[in-house]
Amino acid sequence: MKKVLLKIDGMTCSACSSGLEKYLNKQEGVINATVNLVMNNASIEYDEKKLDIPQIEKFVQKAGFESLGVDNLQREEKKKSREKNKLVGFGIIAVITLYIAMGHMIGIPEIPLSSMHAYPINYTIFLLILSLIAIFLGRSIIKNGYKNLIHKTANMDTLVMLGVLSSLLYSIYNTYMIIKGHNEYVKNLYYESVVIILFFINIGRFIEERNKDKTKEAIQGLMMITPNKANIIRDGREKEVTIDEINKGDIVLCRPGEKIAVDGEIIEGTTHIDESFITGESIPAKKEKGNKVVAGSINYEGTIKYKAEKIGKESTVSEIVRMVVEATNTKAPIAKVADKISGYFVPAIIIIAIISAIIWLILGKDISFAINIFVTVLVVACPCSLGLATPLAIVISSGEASKKGILIKNSEGLENSHKVKTVVFDKTGTLTKGKLSVSKIYNYDIEIDDKNQNHDIKQEKNFMLLKAIASIENKSEHPIARGIVNYAIENKLQLEEVKEFENIPGYGVKARYEGETYLIGNSKLMKENSIDIEKALEDEEKLEKDGNSILFVAKENILIALMGVKDTIKENAIEVIEKLKKQNIEIVMLTGDNEKTARVIADKIGIKNVISNVLPKQKAEKINELKQNGLVMMCGDGINDSISLVTADIGVAVGGTDIAMDSSDIVLMNNDLRKINDIIYISKKTIKNIKQNLFWAFFYNICMIPIAMGIFTVWGITMNPMFASIAMTLSSLTVTLNSLRLKKINI
Repeated sequence: MKKVLLKIDGMTCSACSSGLEKYLNKQEGVINATVNLVMNNASIEYDEKKLDIPQIEKFVQKAGFESLGVDNLQREEKKKSREKNKLVGFGIIAVITLYIAMGHMIGIPEIPLSSMHAYPINYTIFLLILSLIAIFLGRSIIKNGYKNLIHKTANMDTLVMLGVLSSLLYSIYNTYMIIKGHNEYVKNLYYESVVIILFFINIGRFIEERNKDKTKEAIQGLMMITPNKANIIRDGREKEVTIDEINKGDIVLCRPGEKIAVDGEIIEGTTHIDESFITGESIPAKKEKGNKVVAGSINYEGTIKYKAEKIGKESTVSEIVRMVVEATNTKAPIAKVADKISGYFVPAIIIIAIISAIIWLILGKDISFAINIFVTVLVVACPCSLGLATPLAIVISSGEASKKGILIKNSEGLENSHKVKTVVFDKTGTLTKGKLSVSKIYNYDIEIDDKNQNHDIKQEKNFMLLKAIASIENKSEHPIARGIVNYAIENKLQLEEVKEFENIPGYGVKARYEGETYLIGNSKLMKENSIDIEKALEDEEKLEKDGNSILFVAKENILIALMGVKDTIKENAIEVIEKLKKQNIEIVMLTGDNEKTARVIADKIGIKNVISNVLPKQKAEKINELKQNGLVMMCGDGINDSISLVTADIGVAVGGTDIAMDSSDIVLMNNDLRKINDIIYISKKTIKNIKQNLFWAFFYNICMIPIAMGIFTVWGITMNPMFASIAMTLSSLTVTLNSLRLKKINI
């Protein structure tokens, strides 16, 4: 038995992946096949005595897809480049077609020998050639439309296929009549419809593929969080090994600044570890013997030894990848309005066309008249503008949104945002700035009662104190230290070089600054050095209630200051929450932070519903619970939010990491929370516009169907092909102009 992982091209939906999987599993010699739509690959176990890889690739081809092979990276890149070039070529064909077909209508110079009136045959042949090239370039749409038709699952591709082929065949008939000398038929051509519809749909497909590629890259990037190598203790000696060589039970050594290689439990040492990519907690967690550590997290301080417990696919990072992929695969596709309509409209029109032709044959008309009725019904009823109705509105509104810092990655997110019942916010990096900063300094070195110490003198002393603390903390890589240093730099303080520096894991730091000894750290550090902190206890309580991490500062064994460091709330967060509440939208904070810290932030912003202490998997579970009450929008920025962003009906990445942005439906490029309300507003306007487009897409055509059927022939009213062409053109023009109104959205 052998196993191969093949890259698959041509899958556009879950039906494609499940259909290929079922087909492969039916083949003799295939033991088990699993197809992944997100990663565009098929994992196939097979009997090497019965099959080889070329034969398996033939199975893939027979199922209607293409194998890009095992060693596929170069081949896949070539395919992407080929698709891009094809789209550029398609665009050139579309521009030339419109120029020839409609240039004379707006008075621009005609191409020599292609004048509609002076050279009707040349004009017709040029358009025929261009439309045949478009058919070739868009053949996958025609193929899918045909496949869906014979499987009785009519969709947008089926509509387009019937409309395009009907227009093409009818135009070819008119071309034949023109060549025969009947130049009046030159007004009854539909070649430009063939080209433009296929071109627009190919643009949509191209964008969808690029978004899918980004998702795959982000998932692959997530796997790079863990280090490639680690040091283990084996037979009493330290040895460097690759991650794959670590076994369960191995003792792994991790020094300050290194990443945790695999999930495990500390057996020796104390340190602080940054687990923000899992928990969202901005402040590193203290870890000591008996505590668990997670692969990919960063060890800030002490050297530790831990026992490997979860390796490979069992690790927390691998579990996140698996859940993101699963959520992406199982997320129910939202049926497009056009697809719903086409499911009924297409078969109905086909039946009407056939019945009309048969009735006229029964009434004694000749076969050419009946065929003309059949084709006329299909052509006039074909809602070519339906191919533009939804995507054109989406493209324009997405473009306008992008100018305002809102990246719409797929139409589902835009279509559904106006129906949101609950908006869920991550805390760290989403509602807050995601970085620590000094919030308060109590300087006990200032004699408050000294009347000579005015405000400027006090401020100068505070800056001198901050400069001393920041100069010392500049030697540390701890996030709290970096927050203090950044705060000092923002206040334009010039830091001094500190030579005598000692890091005390779990307590703080000790250093000599300008000839004096400083101790900066927690209360334990003060107690270890017999420093009286009684005068700071009341201030410490205030800072704790406000959600601060607290640092005591002592000089020559005398307490001189108390400093509060915390993550700060983003500008406009309160305004955003208030506006969402006015729309009767429920607001939830979902965070890995502890309840006390989360509640402090929530109370300030105005959020009542807080769910804290949740890991990534639990976040996704909470999202699913909230979805029982209606559509849920999740707003987050970190790796720990990626699963919940995919699980939610609409995932909104507020800047943040690549995996967060690529797991979401919408990205706020400038981190401005006010854009969340703008998303909902744009969605409302876009959906209203789409409904108007759908009306106009059918209005002209449906009005013409009774005439096309020949119902009014007895009164001398027959279908004029020129009039039908005008109706089709007007419907497309109306849809286009109506969609362009979205450019005037004011947010």
